[in-house]
Amino acid sequence: MSSGRNITLTIDDDTLREARILAAQEGLSVSALLRRELGHLVEQQRGYARAKESALRRLGRRQSLGVGTPWTREEVHDREKLR
Repeated sequence: MSSGRNITLTIDDDTLREARILAAQEGLSVSALLRRELGHLVEQQRGYARAKESALRRLGRRQSLGVGTPWTREEVHDREKLR
């Protein structure tokens, strides 16, 4: 693990008390709990950004996004199915 940086966080007493309970239930310190949860949030955002970038590249190349078989022109304009 790379060396970390210290940060200062101000939270209300009730939130800190609940955070201590949650951390203790998982055998973690509050710092470790926050580090883990922030890591999850960052990875989730990175995954979203990668998926969005990939989808936009595929759209730019007019590739399917993998959501199923593309409709034919006739299927798109079939008004009988709408009635």
